[in-house]
Amino acid sequence: MSKPIDIAPKLKPVLDPGFVPAVLWNRSFRQQARASGQAEPLAIALERTDGTTSVFATELMPHEGDNCAANERHVERLVKFLLWQKGGWKITIAGHPAIADCIKRTYAPGGAREFDGEIMGGKIYGKPMVVEHRDFADAPRANETAARLGRHLDGCRIGFDLGGSDRKAAAVIDGKVVHSEEIAWDPYFQADPQYHFDGINDSLTRAAAKLPRLDAIGGSAAGVYVNNEVKVASLFRGVPEELFKRKVRRMFFELKDAWGGVPFEVVNDGEVTALAGSMSLNENAVLGVAMGTSQAAGYVNPQGNITNWLNELAFVPVDYRLEAPVDEWSGDAGCGVQYFSQQAVGRLCAPAGIELAKDMPLPEKLVEVQKLMDAGDERAAQIYQTIGVYLGYTIAHYAEFYEIRNLLIMGRVTSGPGGELLISTAGKVLAEEFPGLHGQVSLRTPGETDKRHGQAVAAASLPAL
Repeated sequence: MSKPIDIAPKLKPVLDPGFVPAVLWNRSFRQQARASGQAEPLAIALERTDGTTSVFATELMPHEGDNCAANERHVERLVKFLLWQKGGWKITIAGHPAIADCIKRTYAPGGAREFDGEIMGGKIYGKPMVVEHRDFADAPRANETAARLGRHLDGCRIGFDLGGSDRKAAAVIDGKVVHSEEIAWDPYFQADPQYHFDGINDSLTRAAAKLPRLDAIGGSAAGVYVNNEVKVASLFRGVPEELFKRKVRRMFFELKDAWGGVPFEVVNDGEVTALAGSMSLNENAVLGVAMGTSQAAGYVNPQGNITNWLNELAFVPVDYRLEAPVDEWSGDAGCGVQYFSQQAVGRLCAPAGIELAKDMPLPEKLVEVQKLMDAGDERAAQIYQTIGVYLGYTIAHYAEFYEIRNLLIMGRVTSGPGGELLISTAGKVLAEEFPGLHGQVSLRTPGETDKRHGQAVAAASLPAL
């Protein structure tokens, strides 16, 4: 018989006191496993189609009786985090065979994580997901890689960024922004991919008109992009599957051709966020987190390079409550998008006592909450305090998977006095609950110039001439 996994957070979100921080649950689980005197080692390996492999080690309680459910919960949540952090079409569970069977069922068609299995397998890596078992002694070895991408500032370039509510483009000459523009659009539920193509091309045309010539184009967008090919992106979620394959997957190749074949690079917007932060701070080991329409993230490693990981932290579990808020796209509960985006602000309005029309778009709800915050409304302050507590505990969770010296926090949710309260609350959680991390991880926000131009310059710097 096992004890329940008990946690006692020192700070609780004022509007969501049932929040179960993933980091505390996992730490309590590991402590309980070790206290049993019979902890069983287990390794989780994820292999990608380029042959690279990531390996994460943990421990289990003796796999018997009531321990079984806790072991399965622990590993299933870890696998979900690792898949969206690092990616992989093949999962190897090295350790107890029953755990491997559980993960195999979970990611199989009809399983609870069928969505993730389909996205990771066929859509991102082009082959069905496989789950294998090995003895712990035969666990695969890690084989990681990283690429030097970006930091090219020479010449006349365009940098663009595609978001869920607006698209941005800037004209950049030798690293200096000479023109930038933000245009509202509504890409999520557009079924015709021509809408997307025409919108992106319009932004490029406007920026190109401000340059004496065009040497290169670099862009960032929410989603997964491999060698400029669109694999999975919420921006195109409204496009039917067959049309996606024919018109969206190689859209950026068509745009490159339309612009004379100049060097053209597109990567995930979170990676460009982290790159922009690293370039601005002149520091590495940067995890960038942007709280906007969704949650974007990216990572620059201690060597200053971007990895081939996915870093799609919108999908990773941060709250281990069984009844946690559910992401409407993946159907999973307790994942980052519901805690670090406009969706979080919208979700917390009712508990805060802020009555807004149910059909009001999330960006407009955020604006209303920001107005209330500017007016000193305590209800709005409670929303930012709640998200700040979420963030403080989740930074500690991220630190178990990333080497972080700088956490760059940005996005519309973090602007203004509400953002300041959010970040100071996160810092308070680190100081009181994780004092070692508090001294190790610097919480950073971009300056005004970086907010306006940093992402565009970093995106423009992606292609080498």
